[in-house]
Amino acid sequence: MKKGILLHEVADDVGVAVMNLKTGEQIAVVTLEGQPVKEIKLVSDVPLGHKVAMRDLALDQPVIEYGRAIGATRAVITAGEHVHVHNIKSLRWAASNVNLLEK
Repeated sequence: MKKGILLHEVADDVGVAVMNLKTGEQIAVVTLEGQPVKEIKLVSDVPLGHKVAMRDLALDQPVIEYGRAIGATRAVITAGEHVHVHNIKSLRWAASNVNLLEK
């Protein structure tokens, strides 16, 4: 099985695709140290460097990467789905991280 998703922290909601990933592929998820975490089936194509949902995420839920909130969902996201600007809102440029997590 291909090792194609890298997790910064084991509990993160999203991992990073280390290659172009295709819908239907079963991909191994590993930590930065190369430790296996899980396997996940892709439900959408995910380009190299983009995020992949590790679990189902509800609407308006904080999205955790690096062990902290990086944004909030703008739609329901399914495990194995491509996560990007079309379905999350970033906290990167927010004056207050709390404001973007509110409706």
